[in-house]
Amino acid sequence: MTTVGIIANPVSGKDIRRLVAHGSVFDNQEKVRIVRRLLMGLEAVGVRRVVYMPDYYAIVDRALRGCSPQLELVPIPMELENSQDDSTRAGRWIEDQGVGCVLVLGGDGTCRAVAKGLVEVPMLPISTGTNNVFPYLIEATIAGLAAGLVASGRVPKELGAYRAARLEVLEQTRVVDSALVDVAVYNDRFIGSRAIWEVDKVAKLFLTRCSPASIGLSSIGGQLLTLAPAAPQGLYLELGYGATVVTAAIAPGLLQAVRIGRSRLLQVNETVPVGLAPCVLALDGERELEVHSSRALSVRYSAQGPYVVDVAQTMSQAQRLNLMVQRGPVEADPAQ
Repeated sequence: MTTVGIIANPVSGKDIRRLVAHGSVFDNQEKVRIVRRLLMGLEAVGVRRVVYMPDYYAIVDRALRGCSPQLELVPIPMELENSQDDSTRAGRWIEDQGVGCVLVLGGDGTCRAVAKGLVEVPMLPISTGTNNVFPYLIEATIAGLAAGLVASGRVPKELGAYRAARLEVLEQTRVVDSALVDVAVYNDRFIGSRAIWEVDKVAKLFLTRCSPASIGLSSIGGQLLTLAPAAPQGLYLELGYGATVVTAAIAPGLLQAVRIGRSRLLQVNETVPVGLAPCVLALDGERELEVHSSRALSVRYSAQGPYVVDVAQTMSQAQRLNLMVQRGPVEADPAQ
């Protein structure tokens, strides 16, 4: 029986960037509507079982009230801590159960948390956060179709998904944390409100991907070059000095001039020392690790990130294989 997972973060799209920038609030009722459309797409391609992370708003349960899919829906057996660790533990459970694919509703931070629990199960991230570089802005119905096709194997994972890169934070040789899009070395002592909007405090920036059409810290690198999600290289920047100044969209409605002193590509498994202590490391746009003067950390560019469903590629394969086409006997034109 084909099984798909759903992890919907009830707190994504509500952080401090609504106060310090001009971000919109992404309310949970809209997430309910997104999940409802996901279920319709999944059912249409033969998915019969959905496992989901429970949450305080009951997003998936509320989605069921407005539709009647012929799906078995099973909550993941877990105790909620109401922290990002919930998403990681849900992802790990999905990995351990060998689920065919997991749909993730959230921003970069949510995707990062889920990915920490995944190894082989592909994820399909849907944007419901603030600074969204990793997840897709996509119609949920199509996302449900693509996730179901990959989960069932009708579109093989090697044709419908790619392996994303990640940035690993190392203490000596031990991985202590990771990021999917960016790691920022932030010149401060304390985590505080987590979200970053004061770019003048960012001393170094590591990126797995960047585009001039992105928002957030990766948009700084995106003004210099484009790195596709499946690119075999990352980017390293030193900020706050130098002759190059770029204007980047750091948050919704918040543009800042950023001075770049040094930039170079990162190769797979290349490790760069953090080189600043005390400081704070921000992972995918949110301050996560306080680095004290006695702690020596480094950042490694790794090609061993999560598998990610490429929606356009998956639907193209479905078209090529006629998976959404039924051919029967030719009927006469009633107009003739």
